[in-house]
Amino acid sequence: MTAGTRPSGARPRARRSRPLVPAALAVTGALLLAGCGNQLDSAQGGGSGSDAPLFKKLPKEIQDAGVIKVGSDAAYRPMEYKQGAEIVGLDPDLAQAMSKKLGVSFQFTNGTFDGLITSMQTGRFDLIMSAMTDTRDRREGLDEKGKKAGKGVDFVDYLTAGSSILVKKGNPDKIETVEQMCGKKVATQRGTTSHEILKKQTKKCRADGKKAISVEAYDTDDEARVRLKAGGVVADVSDFPVAAFAAKSAADFEVVGEQMESAPYGMAVSKDNTELRDALKEALAAIIKDGSYEKALAKWGVEDGGVSSAKINSGA
Repeated sequence: MTAGTRPSGARPRARRSRPLVPAALAVTGALLLAGCGNQLDSAQGGGSGSDAPLFKKLPKEIQDAGVIKVGSDAAYRPMEYKQGAEIVGLDPDLAQAMSKKLGVSFQFTNGTFDGLITSMQTGRFDLIMSAMTDTRDRREGLDEKGKKAGKGVDFVDYLTAGSSILVKKGNPDKIETVEQMCGKKVATQRGTTSHEILKKQTKKCRADGKKAISVEAYDTDDEARVRLKAGGVVADVSDFPVAAFAAKSAADFEVVGEQMESAPYGMAVSKDNTELRDALKEALAAIIKDGSYEKALAKWGVEDGGVSSAKINSGA
């Protein structure tokens, strides 16, 4: 969600600090939500068909299906979130723009961030687009202890973001850095890069003879902000786009300090799906060139995170 979100299935995974908005998504119209029993919510739009410039670059099975199945945790404004019966945000808008180049629709399915990679590897999705940070651990399929836990993924990187500190308006606890959080309660989204930053700082607090940070990790950044608003924690650490949007949208919060560990967000695909990966890279390059990429970023106020070219696996 600092991004954010987010190695194998968790989020340092993504800097979703995604856990990042108003405007409906239309991939050739509108992203329509469809819920079925215990199934996850889906958002879908259409491309322009086999005459699209990059249609033949796609894998044959996707050409035949006419759709790219996308896994996303739609609770990360302004990157992706649910607005009534639609999934909206920057990621769906970028998908809409790319669909015009690829000639197929993008079907968004809502899921839990730290389970997205596992779900893709089992065939539920073709692609993850969820403010996921491109990290070495994710690319190599490593778990939190650095041990091999999966095949890993490739990333097509499309935005840059770091983690930020969100506090209550007026910053009553005078928090400016994570170093000042020792002995305090802090919220974040579980499995994100921001979560990892807090884990590292907690170890440093102990090493320096100070009390550890009491980290409260939630399934969504929305829950973390509710906790902050109620005064249960002194700060919420999340991706800059998300934190900045929260501060802009509500009078309760403000962003303090500098961004931490800036890194690229990437569209994640399975290692063995290089044909799709390369087609997505070309589609991203095309929308950067024609200006629709910049237009989408401006709509959501995240121009500062824009990239000038499409790259694969450019994260540290």
